[in-house]
Amino acid sequence: MRHAGDAKSYVLVTPARNEEACIEDTIRSVVSQTALPLKWVIVSDGSTDRTDEIVKSYADRYPFMTLLKAQKAGTRDFGSKVRAFNAGYSSLYGIDYGFIGNLDADVTLAPDYYERVIRRFLLDPKLGIGGGVILDLAGKRYVEQRNSLESVAGAVQLFKKKCYEDIGGYIPIRTGGVDSAAEILARARSWKVETFPELKVFHHRKVAGRRAGALKASFRYGITHYILGYHPLFHLIKCVYRAADRPFIIGSALAFLGYYWALLRGYRRVLPEEAVKYLRREQIDKILPEFMKRPLQKAL
Repeated sequence: MRHAGDAKSYVLVTPARNEEACIEDTIRSVVSQTALPLKWVIVSDGSTDRTDEIVKSYADRYPFMTLLKAQKAGTRDFGSKVRAFNAGYSSLYGIDYGFIGNLDADVTLAPDYYERVIRRFLLDPKLGIGGGVILDLAGKRYVEQRNSLESVAGAVQLFKKKCYEDIGGYIPIRTGGVDSAAEILARARSWKVETFPELKVFHHRKVAGRRAGALKASFRYGITHYILGYHPLFHLIKCVYRAADRPFIIGSALAFLGYYWALLRGYRRVLPEEAVKYLRREQIDKILPEFMKRPLQKAL
């Protein structure tokens, strides 16, 4: 089933750098969809392995696929991934579609995945971002990510086109939180964000197990929360909640310190002031009883 040029049609953009180990499985899962994308732009972000060769071999067979080569811009980080996505998004100008999706190059989907996601959008006009739940490869088994159902993993975020335009697209953030920033802006502008737990997405790149990398990621997690404008109390509770995750306790401590390190260094927040105020009100609503909310909300 394919919907060309109508409100049900969708397009995909996949930033990819040196993804030869996984990208062919991702491609096979997309070309097997019961609802094919109107266009799929795979942006090779300075790949030096066989990524481009693999993508081109499929693009020669499937007209809706396009390989776009972007110039490598310095080190690999979350900001460079957004710049690659934006290059793919710009190439879609003039194409009529109803939804735009960010799809990582190391995941696989059930054949009816996009048909079912779009069906959920059609049932709820206020749904702005939707997607399935991610199962990470940890050792020899897949483990479901522990995320709120009011959030969607960046690897599979599908936007209603109007929502994506309302938020102004992805914001390049070097330390991460790109998908969170998009969700905060969407909710602040009255769009709903929802993960559908019945839709499973398999992430095939193994979760990093090196202690040094995990500690660095924990510290960066705290920096990202500050940059996004998280309420200090909410950040503290999140750190306590993460204490049971590896690296135990020390990871949470580093996340806590990362927030205040960013504060002392004067890091600039990336979201507009009204979005930060919305986020903090939302967080206070989640963590405090009613009689304690009003004083904190007045202080925002």
